[in-house]
Amino acid sequence: MQTDSSFTFVLFGGTGDLSMRKILPALFEAHRAGGMLADSGKIVAVARHVADRAAYIDWVNEHVKPHVSKNGVDETAWASFLDRIEFVKIDLGNPEDFVLLRDALSGRPGIRVFYLATGPSLFVPICHALASVGLNENSRIVLEKPLGYDLKSSNAINDAVGEIFAEEQIYRIDHYLGKEPVQNLLALRFGNVLFEPLWRREWVESIQITIAEELGVEARGDFYDNTGALRDMVQNHLLQLLSIVAMEPPHSMDSDSVRDEKLRVLRALKPIDPRDIGKVAVRGQYHAGVIRGNAVPAYATEPGVKPDSTTETFVALKVEIENWRWAGVPFFLRTGKRLADRVAEIVVNFRAVPHSALGASALRGGANRLVIRLQPNETIRLYCLAKQPGEGMNLASVHLDLAFDRFFREGQMEAYQRLLLDVINGRLALFVRRDEQEAAWRWVEPILNEWAAANKPPKPYAAGTWGPAAASAMLAQHGTCWLEEEN
Repeated sequence: MQTDSSFTFVLFGGTGDLSMRKILPALFEAHRAGGMLADSGKIVAVARHVADRAAYIDWVNEHVKPHVSKNGVDETAWASFLDRIEFVKIDLGNPEDFVLLRDALSGRPGIRVFYLATGPSLFVPICHALASVGLNENSRIVLEKPLGYDLKSSNAINDAVGEIFAEEQIYRIDHYLGKEPVQNLLALRFGNVLFEPLWRREWVESIQITIAEELGVEARGDFYDNTGALRDMVQNHLLQLLSIVAMEPPHSMDSDSVRDEKLRVLRALKPIDPRDIGKVAVRGQYHAGVIRGNAVPAYATEPGVKPDSTTETFVALKVEIENWRWAGVPFFLRTGKRLADRVAEIVVNFRAVPHSALGASALRGGANRLVIRLQPNETIRLYCLAKQPGEGMNLASVHLDLAFDRFFREGQMEAYQRLLLDVINGRLALFVRRDEQEAAWRWVEPILNEWAAANKPPKPYAAGTWGPAAASAMLAQHGTCWLEEEN
């Protein structure tokens, strides 16, 4: 991933939480590694809450430095990283201020990257202001989620941004696509003959995709209460992961080849019949409970949340893909806040053997499974059955760890670091194309509409559990269970 391409990385929302925790630490890691960022590359932070560059550098030292390099900070690398950073004070609500940004970028070589780490309400005004001072040429723009509240508002943002930037200039980021295990899933499937013949309805019984959080809404009560888990997590992260798992082999790994195959999956999602929504969709809301020994409040009492809120903090779905490869295979998606553990994983349960001479263990569904853990520890683990030592032929579950760190000296690259380097170097494969986003919204929106029309409260679940019992019952109808329920 070495580059000698000059760039200017303009960070809107330069004092925001995302910049503090993810973006600036990722850029530092790329800088510290050496060779990943051109020596001439600069970072221009844009904000209005600090007075000048000196004040911004003080802010970076205080707020960003604690989030970089788990094993300590190389002070020499940190000092040289700070040399890359410049600052422009702008009121994003005043288009005339963008003249200051234009002047600061004047004469700089290479590509310009505009990262919009702001609320979505500012996306269109920022784009118009950039165009008004001629900064939409020779540039790329990165849009963070959420991109719209529904299909109509998403299309409105995309239409407005698309009038100013061409589609190949627009990078809609989903950081889950940059995670190392997701990259290795592609490598396992399309770089080896071992898995691909089994990756189909004849051999796969079911697939689970889970993104679980221990945290609540934290300081985002106002935002989350108008959004909910289906919009916040399913429409983007979970459906993107599903499309990666289920896609056909692309003819190459160029951006459009990969995204064309993902789009085919999203368009093949079976629409959910409103009459069946109670059977295939579970929505829940956390009540007070205990997580790791600490009492936590109910969602309805969180700051910024309406006391009578019916916003869902948990969603579980049964999804089907209507194509030749996956017909009849259920995909179970699940996400929620204040759950029992922080985990993101993909579980591929293979079918049992058709006949067992070794007892009932070999006939159990899921005895063979592939578990791709995305967080907190990124691993890929293959489960199978083996003979227990001793007399008789007793089988027990064992697993093979794909321990990439034992084979490669290089440490795993954090998702944002990979994606930011892809933006700088013009690689679009891991970013969401507009037609993908539209297909995801088109599938999700009927669920949202049906829930709104039914006007039923979400099912309650205690914080620190795995969500409403109905989510487990949904899998039990198919003779399976969530991975943590196996033991």
